[in-house]
Amino acid sequence: MSQAPRLFVASRNPGKIAEMRRLLEQHVPGVEVLGLADVAAYDEPVEDQPDFVGNALLKARAGLAATGLPSIADDSGLCLEELHGMPGVLSARWSGQPKSDERNNRLLLEQLADTPDERRAASFRCAVAACHPDGRELVVEGVMAGRVIHEVRGEGGFGYDGLFVPDDQEGGLTSAELSPEAKDAISHRGRALREIAPRVAELLQG
Repeated sequence: MSQAPRLFVASRNPGKIAEMRRLLEQHVPGVEVLGLADVAAYDEPVEDQPDFVGNALLKARAGLAATGLPSIADDSGLCLEELHGMPGVLSARWSGQPKSDERNNRLLLEQLADTPDERRAASFRCAVAACHPDGRELVVEGVMAGRVIHEVRGEGGFGYDGLFVPDDQEGGLTSAELSPEAKDAISHRGRALREIAPRVAELLQG
């Protein structure tokens, strides 16, 4: 009996790992998804690229180099026109180190304190990169458009989910108020992972 294909998710964010594992196991038949807890510790790269694609590739390549396993990583963030595309690639560390979702949300609300609803348009953007030991690489991107509200709502999700109401969500719920399945169906990461999943399956087959 052949061994299940293994895929390493190069992320320290437990929320991201859970989302990626859930979606990959749905769409890549028989895959065994590993996280950082399943491999020897390694020095993660500094995310110093100017865009999501560059950072996703950086992390996936580092995961491959450290583990020898096919690796997948994402880089994502919240982009607001009112803030000229920021927080963007700085989303996770918008309020400085150590990273804190609560501080990031508080800072964003302070920056938008006098901004009316019509100027709170935002989008979550995601790049997912997969790297194979034979040198093959894949990259896809996903987007979820919406708006930033005036207070955090909801207990689910992570990051800015409690401040973000997706356009594709009719009930006016934030991403943090959606069930995992409902969020996966419309999220930037869900879209990117569904697009890349068939190609990852081919990648793992050799």
